[in-house]
This record gives sequence, structure tokens and C-alpha cells, in this order.
Amino acid sequence: MKSLLYEVFAFLVHLGGPGLLGLALLDSSFLFMPLGIDLLVVALTAREAARLPYYALMAAAGSVLGCGVVDLLARKGGEAGLERSLPRGRLEYVKRRVEKNAAWALVVTGLMPPPFPFTAFVAVASALQYPRRKLFAVIAMSRTVRFSAVGLIGVFFGTRVLRLAESPSFQFAMLALIAISTGGSAYSLYRWIRKSSGRNLPPEVQAAE
Repeated sequence: MKSLLYEVFAFLVHLGGPGLLGLALLDSSFLFMPLGIDLLVVALTAREAARLPYYALMAAAGSVLGCGVVDLLARKGGEAGLERSLPRGRLEYVKRRVEKNAAWALVVTGLMPPPFPFTAFVAVASALQYPRRKLFAVIAMSRTVRFSAVGLIGVFFGTRVLRLAESPSFQFAMLALIAISTGGSAYSLYRWIRKSSGRNLPPEVQAAE
């Protein structure tokens, strides 16, 4: 498994900017890769410090595209869709923050590292019909700043960070986080499918569930 992770990471490094774009798109939509996008930015900027602006913009662009997928689904599903995909406690917490000041909530979460629920805030803002143009502008700005800061870490400390990432303990932690996030995503999908199918059942059957 460690070899597979290393091969996938090496392939993404070889792709450079397009690899960042694709991974950031997946990370901001369907796939949660703990620290994956950050490590890729660090690896690339450690090798080519002069291309930091390019890598930061490619990562930010991928994140915007991924959030675009989330936005389409969340606007279509509305608040009912959120109730099928997010735990009630987290949903209420995120809704309070977004309703209080959506722009500020999106800026803060866009700057925060994982496992902060950035995608959940995007989904809630979209479901509550936050203006799409403002949504993407805030995401683009915050993610560009975030990945630029990560790129600076790569420029000054990239070798040390990558050496740490190659350690067995870090690899084990990464595998554990991936397993947990995959399990959580699968459970959320199961709940969404179950509740979606339940909408077609008689009210008394839904209540029994």
C-alpha cells in the first residue's frame, strides 16, 4: 500500500500543474485526500520555487472547479438534500455560520487546512442560494492565498516536509486518515441513498425508519 501511494504521488508530481488541478478538483468535490493536495504543492514548489504562483493558481482553479460540482448538486437538492448528506449536528453548526456571514465563513474555511469541513460550508452556502458569482470569487481568492502559503512552506522547508512524509509513521497515519475518510464518505452516501429512496415510501413507513 505504501508503494501504491508513493507511485500515485510520484505520478502526480510528474504531471505538475495538471496533476494539481485534477487532485484539487477531486479533493473539493468527491474525494477527500488528507493533506494530499498540500503535500503535492510542497513537493512541486520545493523542486521549482520560481513556479510557485503557477502551482498555487492551478491548485486554486481545481478547487473552484470541484466546488462548482458541489454547488450544482447542492442548489438542486436545496436544504432537503443537505439533510440527507450531512449529520444533523454538523449541518446546524454550518448553517448558523453561513447565515450569520456567508462570505466570512467561506473565507475562513477556504484558508483552513484539513480536516476542517470546507466542502460542507460550500454546500450549505449553495443550498441557501448564496450568489454563485460571489461564491466562486471568495473561493478563488481564499484558496489562492492558502496554496500560496503552502507553496512558501515548500520553498523554504520542502525537503524536511517530504522527508517526514516518507517516514513509516506518517505513511501509517495517512492510510488511517484515508480509511476513516473513505468510510465516512461511504456512510454519508448510504444515508443519502436510503433517505432518498424513503421519500417514495408511504409516510407511515418513513416514520418507522
